[in-house]
Amino acid sequence: MTRKSIILVASALLLFAACNSGKDKPAGVDIIQNPNSAEGYDESQKMPRITFENDMHDFGQLMAGENISYSFKFTNTGNADLIISGCDASCGCTVAEYPHGRIAPGKSDYITVSFKSKGMSGQQMKEVIVASNAQPARTKLRITATVR
Repeated sequence: MTRKSIILVASALLLFAACNSGKDKPAGVDIIQNPNSAEGYDESQKMPRITFENDMHDFGQLMAGENISYSFKFTNTGNADLIISGCDASCGCTVAEYPHGRIAPGKSDYITVSFKSKGMSGQQMKEVIVASNAQPARTKLRITATVR
């Protein structure tokens, strides 16, 4: 056997031995905390839940260059504090302002979405993805407008 063959075989054996160490155990289902199931939402788990009055707003017709805003009202309908970690807009013309503190169960607040129509024309649909510690972890808000 050549020296390269010996090194190749030894490397393969080490790799095989490392992969079959027997120490890897499957993760137990007890680490999963998802209140959603085929039967519905499990209220017994301590989880926040973000519920919007509506997740879409139509501004109607706008003149190009208008700056407009809409506040989406939401409520924490879960049984633990809600924390919004961010809001990502689909376009630089759209910005979302959100509360940075904890929202207690049963309390309501607003996410204000602003849209700048400068340089736009025709039908516009923009999305804002709200990231939080709720289930689901991401919620989509939409605004639409027709810019003239």
